[in-house]
Amino acid sequence: MDTAKLTRDTAIYPDTDGQPMSESDATRDYLIYAVEVLRLYFQSRRQVYVSGNLFIYYEQGNPKAVVSPDVFVVFGVSARQRKSYKTWQEGNKLPSFVLEITSESTQKKDEVEKPQLYASLGVQEYFQYDPTADYLKPQLKGRTLVNGQYQPLSRQETAEGISYLSSKVLGLDLQLRPEQALIGIVPLPKSLRFYDPQTGLYLLNRREVEQQWTLSQQERDTAQQERDEAQQERDEAQQKAQQLADRLRALGVDPDEAV
Repeated sequence: MDTAKLTRDTAIYPDTDGQPMSESDATRDYLIYAVEVLRLYFQSRRQVYVSGNLFIYYEQGNPKAVVSPDVFVVFGVSARQRKSYKTWQEGNKLPSFVLEITSESTQKKDEVEKPQLYASLGVQEYFQYDPTADYLKPQLKGRTLVNGQYQPLSRQETAEGISYLSSKVLGLDLQLRPEQALIGIVPLPKSLRFYDPQTGLYLLNRREVEQQWTLSQQERDTAQQERDEAQQERDEAQQKAQQLADRLRALGVDPDEAV
């Protein structure tokens, strides 16, 4: 009997480490934000899988060969729900894009251990973001794989002075916006936003889309109310003019000839 095959077939791959997710509000919120907006962005492409905080097993028969990126995107596999991601069941496809939300507890791994692992796995782009700017300098970092080694991505600025890094893998820019935080995310000096340079639009999470829809409906209703009020004023003015014309005729005066 092939012992190696038996080991691969009987190995147990847990879907969780049994530990509760213990992170700051900012770390958790931005993880959720990034996964949500990227899923919405790729929702029309059924062969793009976006997930986060999910176990990726990259060596069959070895449950210890596992990593759990905060946010990742895999191209060429179905966008379906998974309890964990096993590469040998997915055509050996691995993430092309990884984003880690760096915190105090993950700083060392995010800076040293994970870049080495992701490079060895062939992850094309590796980004890091520190929501509170306490553990990562600069606050947003990006690397791209060149000949098996990560090279830093060049930081750029918009005409408004907004700092950003471009992801060729996603076709998006990762910007640091000097603004109040997203809906449902704690206020921070600079917020990470995904920006589509093709459309000139920021990727919005579901709550933002719903809020913008509500605001657009309110604006539409307000505009209609203003049109209705203006029409009412015109009708009243016309009615008043007609009443005055009738009085002039009663006095024997032609209103069309009256000065």
